[in-house]
Amino acid sequence: MITATLERPQLSARLKLETNAQHERMHQLMEYGAPFSSPEAYTRFVAAQYLFQRDIEHLFKNAAVQKAVSDLHVRGRLEASLADLKDLGAEVPQDRLASADVAMPEALGWLYVSEGSTLGAAFLFKEAQASLGFSAAFGARNLAAYPEGRATVWRRFVAALDNDAIGNEQHDAIIAGANAAYDRFGELLTRYFGQA
Repeated sequence: MITATLERPQLSARLKLETNAQHERMHQLMEYGAPFSSPEAYTRFVAAQYLFQRDIEHLFKNAAVQKAVSDLHVRGRLEASLADLKDLGAEVPQDRLASADVAMPEALGWLYVSEGSTLGAAFLFKEAQASLGFSAAFGARNLAAYPEGRATVWRRFVAALDNDAIGNEQHDAIIAGANAAYDRFGELLTRYFGQA
């Protein structure tokens, strides 16, 4: 008699699959906003990025998030976004804190969106350099790689997601958190790209 053993689906694989439509929507919003077409358009993107990163780094204060992702101190792009806004001569935007009521396990979904965008920002960073002359020292800090490199830090995050400490019963809530984070970033991009 052969007994089939069903493996637990990895959380990172489910997140990628079940948020794919949201990911594609972000690509479409970026194409629409054309952030590298002018310094003004790029400044609007950085304003949206700053507010989203503020939402993300609020979650870093949560002890349960700290336990689940032990290297939070190397993550996040709030300070980089703030420095870029200053480089660009832009005012620091004000808005509600969208993650004020977010807790574990949903918080991991929010971090997934932020960390995924950091990984995927390599192309955007090159565009900021080529089209606008910005760099990791001026204007495009928020798109630059982490000191250890994008892939290394991303792999550690995926390992934290796929850790056995995160049970199957939490997966749906984490995916819901990722969708909420995508909704928030999409709302910010729509708002700031609509200010042209």
